[in-house]
Amino acid sequence: MSYGLNIEMHKQAEIVKRLNAICAQVLPYLSQEHQQQVLGAIERAKQVTPPEMNSIIRVVMLHACCPQQQLQAHQLSQLQGLALPMTPLPLGLTPPTLPTVTSSSGLFSLSSILASQAHLAKEEKATREGGDNHRDEDGDKSDYEDGKSEDNLIVDVSNEVSLRSPLSLPSGSFPAHFGVVTHAGLNRELGSPGGFGGAPNISPQMNTATSGYTRSSVVAYESRTNMRPLGGCSSAAVSGGSKPSYSFYLSADGHMQPVSFPHDALVGPGIPRHARQIHTLTHGEVVCAVTISTSTHHVYTGGKGCVKMWDISQPGNKSSMAQLDCLNRDNYIRSCKLLPDGRTLVVGGEASTLSIWDLASPTPRIKAELTSSAPACYALAISPDSKVCFSCCSDGNIVVWDLHNQTLVRQFQGHTDGASCIDIANDGVKLWTGGLDSTVRCWDLREGRQMQQHDFTSQIFSLGHCPTGDWLAVGMESSNVEVMHVSKTDKYQLRLHESCVLSLKFACCGKWFISTGKDNLLNAWRSPYGASIFQSKESSSVLSCDLSPDDSYIVTGSGDKKATVYEIIY
Repeated sequence: MSYGLNIEMHKQAEIVKRLNAICAQVLPYLSQEHQQQVLGAIERAKQVTPPEMNSIIRVVMLHACCPQQQLQAHQLSQLQGLALPMTPLPLGLTPPTLPTVTSSSGLFSLSSILASQAHLAKEEKATREGGDNHRDEDGDKSDYEDGKSEDNLIVDVSNEVSLRSPLSLPSGSFPAHFGVVTHAGLNRELGSPGGFGGAPNISPQMNTATSGYTRSSVVAYESRTNMRPLGGCSSAAVSGGSKPSYSFYLSADGHMQPVSFPHDALVGPGIPRHARQIHTLTHGEVVCAVTISTSTHHVYTGGKGCVKMWDISQPGNKSSMAQLDCLNRDNYIRSCKLLPDGRTLVVGGEASTLSIWDLASPTPRIKAELTSSAPACYALAISPDSKVCFSCCSDGNIVVWDLHNQTLVRQFQGHTDGASCIDIANDGVKLWTGGLDSTVRCWDLREGRQMQQHDFTSQIFSLGHCPTGDWLAVGMESSNVEVMHVSKTDKYQLRLHESCVLSLKFACCGKWFISTGKDNLLNAWRSPYGASIFQSKESSSVLSCDLSPDDSYIVTGSGDKKATVYEIIY
């Protein structure tokens, strides 16, 4: 099944996602009664059928064309059921031609209508101001000439790579920006930077509870101050100008509520205060894979056709120590994993062969190659005893390799599309994988069978299992991070990313984790409820990340052909 979607569908899906995000951000500012009314209206909107939608559209356009004409009672009830505005068109504008809603395009068509109305409002404003140089704020320009992409995981800069079927793009050709409105753009249209149409009214008690905030030393969140509490806090309880609610608890029956963080959410042993950038490693190609060794202070960056090795033990400008040529020059490295002793590196990417490198020799050399039937490897994991390597393949299979004998031991089959990410539970018995089929699966390594399957509404791009608990963090194409308990129904949804969550990694202490995305962000979260510890914004999409085994360093790989090393400050 091809996952290349028409660019217009991508745009409409992004619009729907942004609208949902706005609803979620506005919701905590409403009273309890109004929250229930809004949630009810959203649920009713989801149940509208295509014929009902066509009927409502006809009623709205009839009123827009003839605002003085009285509507029938049943027509009014249709509008009131969805709380749709009945605003006449601006003077001098004619009603737009609206598409008929079909069963396959209902929600997308609705978002098209909303986008059209927003565009009309912009034109009216420009006419009033007499602007001759009107231009859409969102920069809605598509660089797709053929209107579609064959990519699976889409990364959005002109010189960045996407997780894709091998050889689906010619060398040097990468997806460009989608023409969609960003959260920042929407916020500008909705009102002041500190809120939606103005700062919310917050009680004196709330202001007192949040008065002990200090500014993060890494980076601000958009135009808002990235706050850090010294006492008790809530993802919703922040004073004017700070982040709105971003962490939500999802109950078993689907209800969502903002999380009230414990008083020690961001303090205590093992919880970092911030991260300080200490090195920039200029790889020269898009960096799709990174890993770091504590014992040797070496960083490994995977790009097109090779892995480069760097010594970060000394400050100053960096040149790579060695270059490990692994694949064909035009094929990208997707994953590289060090064995715990730091003496062996396993590399996989857009090829059917994994390469095993001996790093202990005077010059790094290939000591074995492992070949499977799959055309590409998207992710790797190493067993705690260093005896087994697990490879996530583009055909959906999980291949199990014996590293000592260099033989294929087993294949786990279940994903119906590419297996994109992988991690091993802290007990060493369960294996967790995520896929482009929008599922997360758990495998029993002793019995060789699937134990659990969790279905999502979005493709899974990254995941990580807490090393000290029963929590699994999942990064999705939808921009959400979900942290789920592996044996209970408890689940948290975290919403600080604005686009695909491309990589994710837990700290070895298990108290926090990091995620990176297409939105250029590196986020650090408190586990499991997702209090934001710090945030850093890089200059391009952050495709990969790793944490050193001693939780002292973070390394990220990005689309602007470099890796960045951060020192974690406690």
